[in-house]
Amino acid sequence: MEMPSAELSETTQLLRAWSEGDRSALDKLTPRVYGELRRIAGHLIKGEGQGRTMQATALVHEAYLRLIDVTSVDWRHRAHFFAVSAKIMRHILLDEARKRFSAKRGGGVEILNLDESICVGSDQAHEVIRLDDALTALQLIDARKVQVIEMRFFAGLTVKESAEVLQVSEDTVMRDWRLGRAWLMNELAVKDT
Repeated sequence: MEMPSAELSETTQLLRAWSEGDRSALDKLTPRVYGELRRIAGHLIKGEGQGRTMQATALVHEAYLRLIDVTSVDWRHRAHFFAVSAKIMRHILLDEARKRFSAKRGGGVEILNLDESICVGSDQAHEVIRLDDALTALQLIDARKVQVIEMRFFAGLTVKESAEVLQVSEDTVMRDWRLGRAWLMNELAVKDT
């Protein structure tokens, strides 16, 4: 769902005003971005099944609480905001998975397919942790590939939006997306054997 350019411009203006300390801008911004944050959260927890521990609304609210404490971020545009928001949501889900995994310890492990949504039910906690470990390892090799994966997979940004945030070409985003996914799939498969 693409917003009209006038709305994008106003959203960007509100983000910038908020980053400069204008709390009223945050009040105006919240209703504009809530639906998209909810969509991202829904994508991240989709397929969690009946044992889900966190609903999309709760994930958005937890991320919102962390976002309002963020200071000194120069929000370049709405895609940048949603990329950061998705990263925060991913870390919230990772923290939840680590809590569940440390309580459970063990169980069968399945390979996580990057074309499927992230699930953080108690049976999936180990896979979320493995994915984060693999992303951390890739970060040491090529940080931009991790950024592309976070934007495309976790935030659901388009190739164009990801390119804008990273200030690279769309071809570069696609190349990083393909190579990063291939590297992660290989890393996850190797650790599973």
